[in-house]
Amino acid sequence: MIANKRTPEVQENYRKIGGGSPIVRWTTLQARGITERLRERGHDVVAAMAMRYWNPTTEQALDELLGEGVDRLLALTLYPHYSMATTGSSVAELQRVMRRRGIRLPLDRIDQWYDHPGYLDALAHRVRVALEVHFQGKRPTLLVSAHGLPKHFIDAGDPYCEHIRITMECVLRRLPPMPHVLGYQSIVGPVEWIGPSTDQVIRDLARDQVKDVLVLPISFVSDHVETLYEVDLLYGDQARALGITNFRRVQSLNDFPPFLDALADLVETRLRTPAARSA
Repeated sequence: MIANKRTPEVQENYRKIGGGSPIVRWTTLQARGITERLRERGHDVVAAMAMRYWNPTTEQALDELLGEGVDRLLALTLYPHYSMATTGSSVAELQRVMRRRGIRLPLDRIDQWYDHPGYLDALAHRVRVALEVHFQGKRPTLLVSAHGLPKHFIDAGDPYCEHIRITMECVLRRLPPMPHVLGYQSIVGPVEWIGPSTDQVIRDLARDQVKDVLVLPISFVSDHVETLYEVDLLYGDQARALGITNFRRVQSLNDFPPFLDALADLVETRLRTPAARSA
């Protein structure tokens, strides 16, 4: 029912950003950048991409790695902030596939890195560039927008909101003092979600006569429909219609070299320790 109801709307959203999502291309470049850095440091590594609900699947990624003859697996999440709904679900899928296929390779994982200094530095650098390019002589409000999450996950002890808060505060400490607000985007369905929603935050800013807003999508590490459509088009049109005349978004991390340096550092640190877990 969900697929039948949402497919026409989602197809239209993808049409507006060029007919498809660039997330596979960016993730491929990220994986390439990480492996190149690690090989330069003397590590014999290969990488494969697994997406939770689309191709390439976890099964396909494992086939690729097994074909390379690997003797150890390290799962690196591209969700900086841990949630049972995202990284938790992805790791569980990896373990299910490994058990079903009888794959007994040592398995380790990097399942959160919301406070990694290199990641925080890369975000802050992107913000400073946006300030210089779009807000010279002005003091915009920084709208930190994270992906939404049904509230029942937080009620069950999910650390996602706390991770988001820490990342936001750490980035702000790297920037000149500026007003800031936090919102949660991509909210769908009838269940209760964490808040406030990003669109409500935009309405509140417009009510307060704020004219300059810089959006930092904090839980996304590459461009896709949530940045290119939801922030740039949907929220951008909303903001301008409400009188926010200068509404901009921080450039996504994508294949930004300092960001790839940070991910390579994460992996290298874990490679120095034995893999103790398996499926």
